[in-house]
Amino acid sequence: MLLIVLAILSLPLPGKETITFPSSDGVTITADLYAPHSKDAPMIILFHQAGWSRGEYNEIAPKLNEMGYNCLAVDLRAGGSINGVINQTHESAKGLYKETRYIDGLQDIETSIQYARKNLSTGKLIIWGSSFSAALVLKVTGDHPEWVDAAVAFSPGEYFTSQGQSRDYISSSAANITKPVFITSAHNEKSNWWGIYVAISDMDKSYFWPNTTGNHGSRALWSKFPDSADYWEKVKSFLESVK
Repeated sequence: MLLIVLAILSLPLPGKETITFPSSDGVTITADLYAPHSKDAPMIILFHQAGWSRGEYNEIAPKLNEMGYNCLAVDLRAGGSINGVINQTHESAKGLYKETRYIDGLQDIETSIQYARKNLSTGKLIIWGSSFSAALVLKVTGDHPEWVDAAVAFSPGEYFTSQGQSRDYISSSAANITKPVFITSAHNEKSNWWGIYVAISDMDKSYFWPNTTGNHGSRALWSKFPDSADYWEKVKSFLESVK
């Protein structure tokens, strides 16, 4: 019996698996799959902020696993590296001489959602963005409400005017959102996203505006920041409401 117990204790805990799949233009998308639960468990697809990678979620995804969610942390082509994780989708795009602007990451987000729905999840699907990807997550939720069940947006904004898009590129799509949405940011960023929030119907939306300085993007949840617990409390409450 002792040997059996020791054998069980020595088994590795469920971790992450790095996977790849093609984007719509042939770029190889790299993602970390954190899936300790069955396919019918809710899944959260996690997208990083500008200049970074899926490594933004090294600490966050396991905590979401503990809350009952499978996660897919995706490298978008508009990126670099963070927490020792190099953005492999960015590397693939450069190798194929593809553009790697914020706006070019939209097709990677759309492909990731479709891939997850077809191959990874039969349960509820929540998309989660950070900075520029938070804005694109809201756009996708408005443009394709049948694809997702809820959206989480850390520090969204109208970040795309320099890339040929209108000043209401995100809010015009957000006006069509019919699924639950949660928005938050650093304290000084509310003006970046308030117009987007107002454009969303009052049916099922919420936001958290911290009293503390806070942080830009999903890193607000990193444990090294003293106010991360405040963000976690609000995120957990929202996720529980849509679970």
